Amino acid sequence: MTADQEQALQLATEAGHILLENGAEISRVEETMKRIAAAYGVEDESFFVLSNGIIATGQHYARAEFIPIKGTQLSRVVEVNQLSREVERRHPAGMAQDGVSVSRRDAGAPMPVPELASRLQAIRTAPGKPAWEIILGIALGVSAFSILFGGSLTDAAATLACGLLLGTFMAYVSSHLSRLIGNVAGGLVGGLLCILAVHLATQLLSHSATQPLIHSATLHLPNMIIGTIIALVPGVPFTNGIRDLANEDYIAGTTRLTDAFLAFLCIALGVALAFIVEGLFAGGIMQLGAPVKDPLASAWYIQLPAAFIGTIGFSALFGAPRRYYLDCGLAGTAGWAVYLLLASAGPTHVVGAAFLGALAVALMAHLLAVTRRCPVTVFLICGIIPLVPGGGIFWTAYYIVTNQLRLAATTGFTALKVTIAIAGAIILAAALASRLQRKHIKNR
Repeated sequence: MTADQEQALQLATEAGHILLENGAEISRVEETMKRIAAAYGVEDESFFVLSNGIIATGQHYARAEFIPIKGTQLSRVVEVNQLSREVERRHPAGMAQDGVSVSRRDAGAPMPVPELASRLQAIRTAPGKPAWEIILGIALGVSAFSILFGGSLTDAAATLACGLLLGTFMAYVSSHLSRLIGNVAGGLVGGLLCILAVHLATQLLSHSATQPLIHSATLHLPNMIIGTIIALVPGVPFTNGIRDLANEDYIAGTTRLTDAFLAFLCIALGVALAFIVEGLFAGGIMQLGAPVKDPLASAWYIQLPAAFIGTIGFSALFGAPRRYYLDCGLAGTAGWAVYLLLASAGPTHVVGAAFLGALAVALMAHLLAVTRRCPVTVFLICGIIPLVPGGGIFWTAYYIVTNQLRLAATTGFTALKVTIAIAGAIILAAALASRLQRKHIKNR
């Protein structure tokens, strides 16, 4: 093995490191590392990737890296993916993912190893999204999602203000905490902000001379909190865990899904603590009625734009490249449109609606990945967020706090069924896309 080949193996591992810590699924990490190594003529490489580590070995090379979980920056995933394909295109030694030789009629001069090293370093050290963009994205996202979960336009306006404060907290405080503590703190802060907003609105309206406006301007706390906690939902480990299982990476998939479910529990714990804290000052935990849906905001011409805006907001949170914001918004809107159409038939159809809505998002994500030459991860992670059962997290936490354990079990089980339905849809779409890809290669 030459010095350049050994350095190429090191750089392949570096590329995998960048991908893994920024939200890529295991199969993409392994594929990218193999693509870079093969491009430099290293055929005896061996890469083993876990959810938080990489082991790379060659004829005279061995390296193991622990990669801590950090915040997601999908833009870096896109840049590394495009760089690896450029390396493959410019090197006659490169191979396609399926092992079939790639035509090199368009190949330019091979990329020198120092150039690859420099470009990887530039990607790794590139600044992430500015704080103002992330905070604004969170605020717009939670405001729009409060509408998706039944809130009124007034609820959306109040949730927007809560989202700005929660986004600031997430950007400057919880990002420096451990993930579990950060999720508990985020659920607590988000819940308290919404509770405080409702109390302030009640006080202002009770002293208002325009009594007819009181009813129409009343805030609905559940819808606000449900929208707000969506900003904390672990969309990346949840989605990638499902995709890892679909790719038969069972260890990584199980690990990531465990991480996601722990995050769900921590968010629910934070929300529960918010009600307990409020109850200490108010002399008892407030009693909430059954979930409500605002008639005006439930109309499709309000719901679909809200899904579009909300998905774009969370695209900023996940660090997706700005040029793909509209595509992410379309994927999220398509899934929500399917969900709305089927869920309107009644509560018994919610699980089926979630399945078909998630299937629509996943299939559209694969289509966009081909047409936009971008990893499917970007569109899938962002587009699936509107379907995540945030309402189940909230109501389960509330029913536990208020000792309504039967309702807590029922609500929690329904949320679990919706989650499984979403997982099944993502796996099915991945299987269909893989089969179509193999058929295309076979007929080529």
